[in-house]
Amino acid sequence: MNAIRLILAIALLPASALQATVQPPAEPPATQKALIIELTIPAPLPEVWDAFTTTKGLSTWLAPDVNVDLRPGGDWIVHFPTSTGGGTILSFVPRKELVISALAPDKFPAVRAARTRAVFSFEPRGNSTLVRLTQTGWQSGPEWDAAYEYLASGNAQLLAALHHRFVSGPIDWDNISGTATPKAK
Repeated sequence: MNAIRLILAIALLPASALQATVQPPAEPPATQKALIIELTIPAPLPEVWDAFTTTKGLSTWLAPDVNVDLRPGGDWIVHFPTSTGGGTILSFVPRKELVISALAPDKFPAVRAARTRAVFSFEPRGNSTLVRLTQTGWQSGPEWDAAYEYLASGNAQLLAALHHRFVSGPIDWDNISGTATPKAK
């Protein structure tokens, strides 16, 4: 059911809200592939930063079992039913940038072992916040190409889920998973 909500949230976003592009980074080498996705989140920067960089905040939109240890070397980890995603925090600038050594999904073992670099930047835009992901460190080969394609879609869904959190409110994971205890009438 959560997947359906996420797909609907993505489908309902205005086309101008979500952009995924491949472009070379500003710094050499100019031939390095980068995955760049940006989305304007309808919430002030402090709220978006907290939703993205705290365990409590991340659990309101991404998954019920998460861990954020906001420090270099700390975890930004999401435990999905069949895999663990996220990565290790390399650095951060409060309310501006979070840099992660990112774990690819288990089905891409070479990419998962090598990791990529995911830079999330946060820019205030009045009562909204522009969140930009720039993911670099891509190597060549069939597994790397497949992982890139998979994560282009997956990371767009990640930012769409963050957007949905501020449009529709925090996710009630107990209600979604069907484990909520019925209330006495």
